[in-house]
Amino acid sequence: MWNQVYNPLESELLSTLVAAVPVVVLLVLIASGRVAAHLAAVIALGAAILIAILVFTMPTGHAVRASVLGLVTGFFPIGWIVLNVLFLYRLCVEKGSFQLLQRTIGGVSPDRRIQLLLIAFCFGAFFEGASGFGTPVAVTGAMLIGLGFSPLAASGLSLIANTAPVAYGALGTPIQGLASVTGLDPFLLGAMVGRQLPFFSLIVPFWLIWTFAGFKGMKEIWPAILVTGVSFAVPQFLISNFVNPWIVDIGASLVSMACLIGFLKIWQPATPWLSPALRSRDDSAATMPARPAASTAKVTTAERWQGLAPWVIVCAVLLVWGSDWFKVPMNKITTVSYQVTGLHNMVAKMPPVVAKPTTESAVFAFTWLTYTGTGMLIAAILSAIVMRFSPGRLIKAYGETIWALRYSLITIAAMLAIGTLTRFSGIDATLGLAFAHAGLLYPFFGTLLGWLGVALTGSDTASNVLFGGLQKITAEQLGLSSILMAAANSSGGVMGKMIDAQSIVVASTATNWFGHEGSILRFVFWHSVVLACLVGVLVMLQAYVFTGMIIHP
Repeated sequence: MWNQVYNPLESELLSTLVAAVPVVVLLVLIASGRVAAHLAAVIALGAAILIAILVFTMPTGHAVRASVLGLVTGFFPIGWIVLNVLFLYRLCVEKGSFQLLQRTIGGVSPDRRIQLLLIAFCFGAFFEGASGFGTPVAVTGAMLIGLGFSPLAASGLSLIANTAPVAYGALGTPIQGLASVTGLDPFLLGAMVGRQLPFFSLIVPFWLIWTFAGFKGMKEIWPAILVTGVSFAVPQFLISNFVNPWIVDIGASLVSMACLIGFLKIWQPATPWLSPALRSRDDSAATMPARPAASTAKVTTAERWQGLAPWVIVCAVLLVWGSDWFKVPMNKITTVSYQVTGLHNMVAKMPPVVAKPTTESAVFAFTWLTYTGTGMLIAAILSAIVMRFSPGRLIKAYGETIWALRYSLITIAAMLAIGTLTRFSGIDATLGLAFAHAGLLYPFFGTLLGWLGVALTGSDTASNVLFGGLQKITAEQLGLSSILMAAANSSGGVMGKMIDAQSIVVASTATNWFGHEGSILRFVFWHSVVLACLVGVLVMLQAYVFTGMIIHP
């Protein structure tokens, strides 16, 4: 048994600075644009292993086993999702379904800003609610590229749009994870998050279009943006507070899509915005081959369904795959669990991160059938049948996809290895404890702790599991509401989703913009920081001014 040490250098400042080295190395190397993402991830993993062993006194065997566990969990389920989403995308491109989809969406509105609202925000929120774990960015990024958006626009804007829905992703998995480590009622936690994020569900659509088209371009379609935001925010609040936290994203996204499409039947922008490139820079010409102009011919009903069929199949399959009535019985039958010998229950978290010493479980549950990626693979095969692919061509296309994603899969696996190692070594807890010394400003910095957790782990669920207990303990010590601060961890975390290395790699992979992860990170970084700070300000106001917004047990 090894007990985690949170101040190995007997100086909180020095211990915190050393603990930050792996993530700083990773982000700096990626942002520099001079080191390939997979090499940056491997270098950062090496730095994390050395720091865990030499500074935090973690036994070498424990560190190696934790890293290997992270590598495996990086591929299952995250890499598995990306691989099969891109497989479907390549099939759709080959058969011309994306061209038909482009013309179908153009039939709703040829305006690129409207297309962003429909795909990046509404459609992305649906996929976040149904499956989460990288699926929304992979799907919407691929769709936007198929519609002619530049790589930076497709990647960066998909990441910005995939924020407000994240706390309720994968049928409320982050809320359930938060409840499991805090012992708080998931319905109360979901309701509290639902009193924080709707404000940002109103802001993000405006932010998204402003980033893409500038203030003037955003102002020209403000009625459509307002309809999109309000029709998402209101159901998000109502469902989370009066129904349950599991179906929030699915319900809100469907209402938002229906309202926006209905509104566009009576209103259209006076001057359509037809360019798919970012207002401030056009990176498409230098990095992508020229695309033929889309056909202006009216889409027939048969063509419309041909273009939509693969994504209708995906939605149907993922709704089944994300439901407990399917997952629970199937997992009982098909799950293969492996306890990592020499690591399972051999590491103990210590106070003040937890109330009492708690051992860390190290079990890899290979739920191969119910993985979201497996659902995507089945949806891709069904779509291939509809699109009349031959079995031979299908197998060859899958091999081509694996080869194209080889470096991205290495990167994703290394990212998860870093996150897993920092969790088992206590490096992440050392960073978290630094935020806990903020005193009266803790509501603000505690929110940023959730942001940091997602930036480190790539998952709001993982961040909640990582820092949820610390948030509860610190809140109780400072006389704050534990429900408020636990919820703030999840709400602040959603803004870290756009800068976590895993999501950036997923975005670059989905848009076939390999090797430009640094450009994407530089594009979204300050958006992430500013939005996270705004969430922190809201939580501060709730803690000290608008206390009536806080839910009490």
